[in-house]
Amino acid sequence: MALALGLGSLFNHSATPNLSFIVDAVTESIRYLTIGQINPGDELCIFYGHNLWFQPLEISTAVEDSTPVVPDEGDGWSALPGLDEVPLNPFDNGDPTETIAESDLPFIRYRPPPEEEEMETIRTIEAWAVDIPKPQHITTLLKWLKQSGLETSELGHLKRIRKQESTTLLLTTSETPPPLPGGLDLSEPYIVTVPASYALTTTSLALKSTLWPTVFAPRRKDETEPWSRAKVCWAWKAMQVTVQAAMNARVHGELPIAAHVPVPIEGEGSYSQSFTAHDTRISTHHPLRHAAINVTRQIADHSSSTRSTSMPPGNDVSLATSLNAENGVNYLLTGLTLFITHEPCIMCSMALLHSRVKEIVYLYPMIATGGCGGVACLPTLQGVNHRFHIFRWKVEDYPISVDLSIDSTIDA
Repeated sequence: MALALGLGSLFNHSATPNLSFIVDAVTESIRYLTIGQINPGDELCIFYGHNLWFQPLEISTAVEDSTPVVPDEGDGWSALPGLDEVPLNPFDNGDPTETIAESDLPFIRYRPPPEEEEMETIRTIEAWAVDIPKPQHITTLLKWLKQSGLETSELGHLKRIRKQESTTLLLTTSETPPPLPGGLDLSEPYIVTVPASYALTTTSLALKSTLWPTVFAPRRKDETEPWSRAKVCWAWKAMQVTVQAAMNARVHGELPIAAHVPVPIEGEGSYSQSFTAHDTRISTHHPLRHAAINVTRQIADHSSSTRSTSMPPGNDVSLATSLNAENGVNYLLTGLTLFITHEPCIMCSMALLHSRVKEIVYLYPMIATGGCGGVACLPTLQGVNHRFHIFRWKVEDYPISVDLSIDSTIDA
């Protein structure tokens, strides 16, 4: 049983609430969460449940001679959704800096098969190169490359010098060749095709090096930082918010699919606001209103609002951009984790990839429609320019007393 005191006792009932809530048995508290746009002057309301012990105002005013509602036995709190459906967080107690063993994590990392181990699967890009007839000029050109700003991370996965029949220097991936230093006997720059990423396996290294000498970095495959107890606790709470939003969506007649982007755990990002959205395809009659798209749109709208309100006099765009550099301007989800109840479909997975999401954690796999390991795995496809980590939550470790399953053929 839970009793709301303080401001919590003031929230009225609504069939279309703008607040949700989560009961935290550990701290003996109720946390209220907005689930929609709140405008100045709006009343904050929660959903008491279907089994009400009173006559709702909208019904009593519409029906002149309504039959009095007889309350059920008990105090009525059992009608509130979520009070007995949120599992306790098993990572609340203990040393927050302790690293949780892989087997004890409440989710499973998606491990894609070894990639780029056949020549036709090697991802490539084009870059400018120049031949160096005289080996004594190599040191001079490497120094010039650094001083000219061409030694960027974009080609950091490749070695700059290739020695075959002639010595060749890799320059840049710019559209036009850079001006070369004078006084040296150099060829005209020309385009070469080179690998687009590090070699993760010895097989991949052998294949890629036939195009251009490539750096071998086997540890980059599936590389993720270890999860501390504090971070797993953070993830558990984020999934609680996600599940609660999906439950609320189902109550309102929507598909029970929700997505949540929490504030990054301390030390991993500077973004200061969380975002939660659910699927609205039914209410909006719009086929693209998926949960992942809706939450990304929330972040885009927030970023746009931040830029417009922080624009200084004189329209100093560079300063306005720096003021909004909290999470980048063009890539909305850089460094952020998205929690979602169901594996995102191919459309949503590609949108998340383009938004440069850091990682995705989902609860229910969608084998027939999912784009993060179901019917396809978007971040492992040839030609995409971003990789993100994927985690599937262990449903057995997150008992839910309500059914959030959907038709296996639906795009989540």
